[in-house]
Amino acid sequence: MIAGVPTEFTPPGPESFDLPPIIDGVDWFTKPVLVSALSVVVIIWFFWGASRKSAIVPSKLQFAGELGYNFVRNSIARDAIGSAEHMKYVPYLCGLFFFILLNNVAATIPLIQFPTFSHIGWAYVAAIMSWVIYNTVGIRKHGAWGYFKHQTMPAGVPVWLMPLMIPIEFISNILVRPISLSLRLFANMFAGHILLGVFVLGGEYLVLETGNIALAGVGVVTWLMGLAIAGLELFVQVIQTYIFVVLTAQYIGSAISEDH
Repeated sequence: MIAGVPTEFTPPGPESFDLPPIIDGVDWFTKPVLVSALSVVVIIWFFWGASRKSAIVPSKLQFAGELGYNFVRNSIARDAIGSAEHMKYVPYLCGLFFFILLNNVAATIPLIQFPTFSHIGWAYVAAIMSWVIYNTVGIRKHGAWGYFKHQTMPAGVPVWLMPLMIPIEFISNILVRPISLSLRLFANMFAGHILLGVFVLGGEYLVLETGNIALAGVGVVTWLMGLAIAGLELFVQVIQTYIFVVLTAQYIGSAISEDH
């Protein structure tokens, strides 16, 4: 141990995500609930304001709303589902995209600084919603038995291989998808926030608590690296939003397609 350096620093861990209720006695009203509710309000306000006074020459808000909507409609829904069927799923995909996006970037907003989907339950709910939707539309399209065959019996596979392929395809297409969707989102939000906390709190400790000029200099460098990590985390937040919604759209497209 270096002389004069205290050992009280405790790095952030999973317990850092166990936040107390905002209102005493209301155990369910925690920061993730507040952030998610605020994100819904912001989304409603944004798209209501963008569409309230539509004009040929759009205002800045209308332009931003159309840009976001067109991105989800054209670059995600149409490309993944197909031009014939995509429009009926755009409202869900658009709402899902902006809800996840706002709750992810909340981690980098001062005074909030918490990604809702770093709590695994939120990621599970989003994944299960998508799972229910794409399986429901697939069953409506093909019927229950037809959808089962569509998802588990690939075309062109010899009959003698079906006993092997059916359980593999069932696990892959029916069971694993919601798990992989949720865990990917959760793990990135959780790990990114932990990493940022290590750099920020570690830098604060080195600068303010050690009383050592050399370590304080290291702490300043650690803070600067924390800024870089924050930029990387913001990039990951956006990318993970895109991946989640793109995969949801692809699963919908696969469920309603004629070919497996």
